[in-house]
Amino acid sequence: QVQLVESGGGLVQAGGSLRLSCAASGRRLNRYILGWFRQAPGKEREFVAAVKWVSGSTYYADSVKGRFTIWRENATNTVHLQMNGLEQDDTAVYYCAADNLGTAYFGTEVRGRIHEDTYDYWGQGTRVTVSS
Repeated sequence: QVQLVESGGGLVQAGGSLRLSCAASGRRLNRYILGWFRQAPGKEREFVAAVKWVSGSTYYADSVKGRFTIWRENATNTVHLQMNGLEQDDTAVYYCAADNLGTAYFGTEVRGRIHEDTYDYWGQGTRVTVSS
């Protein structure tokens, strides 16, 4: 079992920045991909970004590429999402999720893990509101 706790959400003006963090506990993460998803009001949850824990390789949704950065901090078992150039369309509840790849870890690319159904554990979410 992996527990995920997000933090860092809030209200920000368009063009501003926020950093989200997700603290993971309960298991070693060396066979995991950690991802961020978001769900805007009235919309389905969508993939934002993901990072492969051991290698640090990343993948982003086209809508955030160049504005958001994901990375993991091994010492604290934390994954961060730096969000710059925020737009009103980024308003959503952001969720951290963990995907246990087990023995398939080394043969799996991050770009293939963008569907929420593949993720095993989820945080409670943190709300990001971008005002005009």
